[in-house]
Amino acid sequence: MANLWRKAPSPCIGVCKFRDEGHCIGCRMTRTEKKRFKKLEGKKSRKAFFRMLSERLADAGRYAYWSRMYRRRCEKKERPCPLDKLESKS
Repeated sequence: MANLWRKAPSPCIGVCKFRDEGHCIGCRMTRTEKKRFKKLEGKKSRKAFFRMLSERLADAGRYAYWSRMYRRRCEKKERPCPLDKLESKS
């Protein structure tokens, strides 16, 4: 399963408008977090990042939209979606 996390596409869904206190309106990441995600290595750090981001999106009421768009992105890139693994543990 380590490949699942290593090959996971960026949580960015291509909206990239930083209006909400420096957070993107699409994925809720900051510019710094977007850069940091690319450098994350290992299952633990990537999984923790996705958990943190999922909580932030849920708090903002944006998780349903983002998860639908992110799943679509994973399908286009022909990669398994790490959200399946996160949501099954919740």
